[in-house]
Amino acid sequence: MAAQELARWTRFAAKGGVGRCTATVDCVAREIGDLMFLKDDEITVLMQLPETGYYLGFCEGVVGRFSGTDVKFHGKLKRPIMAKRGSLASITVVAGEPQRHKGRQF
Repeated sequence: MAAQELARWTRFAAKGGVGRCTATVDCVAREIGDLMFLKDDEITVLMQLPETGYYLGFCEGVVGRFSGTDVKFHGKLKRPIMAKRGSLASITVVAGEPQRHKGRQF
């Protein structure tokens, strides 16, 4: 995972991701990209992956994928909100007219 992408996921995890779960078993990473954790570790869920039953999570400063069968979710996961970055994020509408703000996001 690229450093920029890792930093983005880490910031998202700090905000709580889409939910949280607790590991019910010890899990050793078997492949590159798998998340390793111990029983009772808290994991921040970042997103549900296209593979059925797998999630991307953050635990102990590491981002990786894990199986939902190895954890107990603390509740229903939130739906992710996709926000565009870049020029659209720095435009606000004042009296029906778009206004551009350099370096600031509103």
